[in-house]
Amino acid sequence: QVQFVESGGGSVQAGGSLRLSCAASGNTFQRTNCMGWFRQVPGKEREGVASLYPITSSTNYADSVKGRFTISRDNALTALYLDMSGLKPEDTAMYYCATGGDCAGGRMDYWGQGTQVTVSS
Repeated sequence: QVQFVESGGGSVQAGGSLRLSCAASGNTFQRTNCMGWFRQVPGKEREGVASLYPITSSTNYADSVKGRFTISRDNALTALYLDMSGLKPEDTAMYYCATGGDCAGGRMDYWGQGTQVTVSS
């Protein structure tokens, strides 16, 4: 069973950058499954931020982060990354990495514990 540990979150000022990392242990990400980043603010629904399908190398982004965030992975499928630039206060959330068959619907099989991102104006 795969487990994920996210890191890289923190507090930054608007316009700043962060790189989130998600390290897999116990197993790797699977090439046929989606790898994704999600975020959630207390009291709001979880939102898909970015996703990547290793088997096709296709990526998808929420409209709110297009042009600012980039999702990537390592070749060994042991790590997932989210490079965030031009951060805005509305990007403040707990960010989670996950894997499964349905990134678009958020129905994922394995989730990390989350890393907090706080953007101040």
